[in-house]
Amino acid sequence: MARMLTDYFGENTFNEATMKERLPGDVYLSLKETIENGEELTSDMAETVAHAMKDWAIERGATHFTHWFQPMTGVTAEKHDSFISPAPDGKIIMEFSGKELVKGEPDASSFPSGGLRATFEARGYTTWDCTSPAFLREDSSGVTLCIPTAFCSYTGEALDKKTPLLRSMDAIDWQASRIMHLFGKTEVQHVNVCVGAEQEYFLIDRKKYLRRDDLIFTGRTLFGAMPPKGQEMDDHYFGAIKERVISFMHELNEELWKLGILAKTQHNEAAPAQHELAPIYSTVNIETDHNQLIMEYMKKIATRHGLTCLLHEKPFAGVNGSGKHNNWSLVTDTGENLMKPGKEPHENMQFLLFAAAVIKAVDEHAELLRMAASCPGNDLRLGGAEAPPAIVSVFIGEQLEDIFAQLIENGKATSSKQREKMSIGASKLPYINKDANDRNRTSTFAFTGNKFELRMVGSSMSIADANTVLNTAVADALMEMADELEEAENFDTAVLELICRTINEHKRVIFNGNGYAPEWIEEAKRRGLPNIESYVDSIESLTFPETIEVFERHNVFSRAELEARAEINYEIYAKTIIIEARTMIEMASRKFIPASVKYSGTLSQSIASIENVTVGKDFSAAEHELLGSCCKNINAAVRALDILKTRVDEASAMENMKDKALFCRKRIVPAMEELRKPIDELELIVDSRLWPVPTYGELIFEV
Repeated sequence: MARMLTDYFGENTFNEATMKERLPGDVYLSLKETIENGEELTSDMAETVAHAMKDWAIERGATHFTHWFQPMTGVTAEKHDSFISPAPDGKIIMEFSGKELVKGEPDASSFPSGGLRATFEARGYTTWDCTSPAFLREDSSGVTLCIPTAFCSYTGEALDKKTPLLRSMDAIDWQASRIMHLFGKTEVQHVNVCVGAEQEYFLIDRKKYLRRDDLIFTGRTLFGAMPPKGQEMDDHYFGAIKERVISFMHELNEELWKLGILAKTQHNEAAPAQHELAPIYSTVNIETDHNQLIMEYMKKIATRHGLTCLLHEKPFAGVNGSGKHNNWSLVTDTGENLMKPGKEPHENMQFLLFAAAVIKAVDEHAELLRMAASCPGNDLRLGGAEAPPAIVSVFIGEQLEDIFAQLIENGKATSSKQREKMSIGASKLPYINKDANDRNRTSTFAFTGNKFELRMVGSSMSIADANTVLNTAVADALMEMADELEEAENFDTAVLELICRTINEHKRVIFNGNGYAPEWIEEAKRRGLPNIESYVDSIESLTFPETIEVFERHNVFSRAELEARAEINYEIYAKTIIIEARTMIEMASRKFIPASVKYSGTLSQSIASIENVTVGKDFSAAEHELLGSCCKNINAAVRALDILKTRVDEASAMENMKDKALFCRKRIVPAMEELRKPIDELELIVDSRLWPVPTYGELIFEV
């Protein structure tokens, strides 16, 4: 008999219910105070929690534990230690101390540090993030207790993505709580950032994947001609899910539910072989951990089904790429969603003030937000009429647009557009309540009724960076507002004036139209909005004086930490492009050009045979034309290959990471495109039996 979901949901997490069951009452309450209010965790408490956590894990079959952290690589890291300790009689006992729970010591010099750690400065620390539940990972190696942790250097700088995120949560909590208290809601002690991250991904047959060096080394196809059919029929989106895929989804859901991850929605996406998973909201640091686990389990479970999960933003040219829609809102510890307009939004000054703060934050830090939501792969997706453009704008919908127009014109708003009942026209179908606002999938940052949706984030990325920037930017806007309102003589008047002024000063970033339209690019330029086409060009925003000032003001990043992250981002970009270029060189040299030459030889022999029999070229004109096209593209490929080799050698000799990254963007990326063109043409010419790798048609349709 199958187990009920309610019986096993969260069984592999040391969650609140498990803590309440296994910890002494006073320790449980003290730990809750630490989690909710940041109270100090004493060594005695840590020992008690560690003992209970160890017993729980061992009962579930665990033999090892690990501090699970998120370095600047963008993926997770872990070092496993067993629970065993020697006993006097030559046997072992199972131990796990409070010290081991709270603190770990990985090699800090082996992870990207941007200069914060030298090779000889190896010491770094991981420290328990008690706000994110420990969990058990079950796989072929057994069961491991995973303890979510932050990662810092010996001198205290953040070397990970979690530490700045937690700092940004503190910043926005403090400033948003100040605003709530000004509105008379003094019972609010904390304001939490809640996020739901929709995850897009591709599934392809693993045997075919293993025949593509580009997929193995870079996560995307560096060559490939479009098949006769792509996504133009729109028949894959929300279509019936194939049995092999739904079997994968079923196992994925079960494993995620055991970890307490609120996997909710699954469906086919726009491109063939593309799918999406969407969770229910969680507090942002927990959702960040959960999203990392979702990506990890997608890859692991896909392999069990003879599939490979591709998380790259653009694994196939010519079809939609993958993103990660970051749904963001603010919720008080009393359960109030501050992004919810209510029935009469024009009268809800609290909501309008918070909405204005978000708009102000996005306008003032657009370049930084664009950087934080981007990676090398996302350059292939943003602005391609399949994802938001690189121009950051805010969609607010008709209802809010009307309210803000009233505020700007009249200094007050007297009405709100209401939801309407809509008839579809068939008598047996019920009326439905039409939402007050449409949705705009072309917007980079869209208000969708009770949250804002940042649609730019790349599918392979951690959501930590984007949310760290967004939290800090909004915290800064709220701080300015709170400073002003705390000095106001008449609060109600001051709030209304502040909302009107803020919207008027930042209305340039509001855009409800089609973000894919060419006219929007010109309109955005006229408004003075930045249009940063390349990720590498956005990295410098990390070290703008105003960026450093904001992050230091809220204790999220120091100057050194920001400069280090800029250096790391330049390094990651350059290394990514060079790896892709070297992969192209090897594939072209050892696979595509030899296969094409072999086919040319076969054609030449056929032509000779025809002319020998027919005595004349008139009978072999088509074969000559085919051979000419083949040879032309082979020559073009060889020339492009030589140029790419030279440029990769030039880049490899460069030491300055920023210069190397810019060189890769401006000189290597175009050379890669030039090599791809003739190879893709040859794919359409060469006998398919000679073509050395699976084609797009085989990869995205044969799952």
